[in-house]
Amino acid sequence: MKQRLTLIDGDIPFPAPANAMAEPNGLLAVGGDLSPNRLLDAYRHGIFPWYGPDDPILWWSPDPRAVFQVNNWQPNVSLKKALRKQQFDVSLNQQFDHVIEACARTPRPGQDGTWITRDIQAAYKRLFRRGSAFSIEVTANGQLFGGMYGVHIGRMVYGESMFSWQTNASKYALAALLFWMKQQALPLLDAQVANAHTTMLGASQMAREEFLDHVATLSTQTVSNECWQPRSLTPLLCGDSR
Repeated sequence: MKQRLTLIDGDIPFPAPANAMAEPNGLLAVGGDLSPNRLLDAYRHGIFPWYGPDDPILWWSPDPRAVFQVNNWQPNVSLKKALRKQQFDVSLNQQFDHVIEACARTPRPGQDGTWITRDIQAAYKRLFRRGSAFSIEVTANGQLFGGMYGVHIGRMVYGESMFSWQTNASKYALAALLFWMKQQALPLLDAQVANAHTTMLGASQMAREEFLDHVATLSTQTVSNECWQPRSLTPLLCGDSR
């Protein structure tokens, strides 16, 4: 049976993720807007926006889902080796605008242009101002060399994009985030769709139904007010945690 794409607009809610297309995997709906309320509603239901600069807004919920299960995660041999070099400083929520703009400017293999359009950047900057988005910055001598950004709702964390302008910089960002999440009892990082890079770094695949169960539980649980306050994460990459 041919699957139909749901058109959303105004106050029309998202369809259930189970209605997403099998091909392309996870395409669920088209339309709507990138307001903070719409975006947060999407993430609470395991849905995220992803579309090209000339496309309408497209919403996705793929099956299976790529995730980092924080309590089971350990850095692999190559990542441990990179971290031992202690070549970067890492921070949380100190340069959000610069990080998302750098993610947009960084070329991606097989991609013509970027999906992180000006509208996407503006939307996630609004989320950050509301306290629902985060950034990880990787620097050396005060210069930004890598990082990542994402969204957090309750105890659920969603990774959106990362960049690296020097070897290993994005690995430092991910490792610091995962060590921080472990320290803060945040058990799951969404990585959306599996790829060779995230799989190599320790991502696994989880059935969408199981993923949505985790989202429903974790997104309603509270964290301390200090959890996402700007800070240095460099100490997490030094010592026994590696």
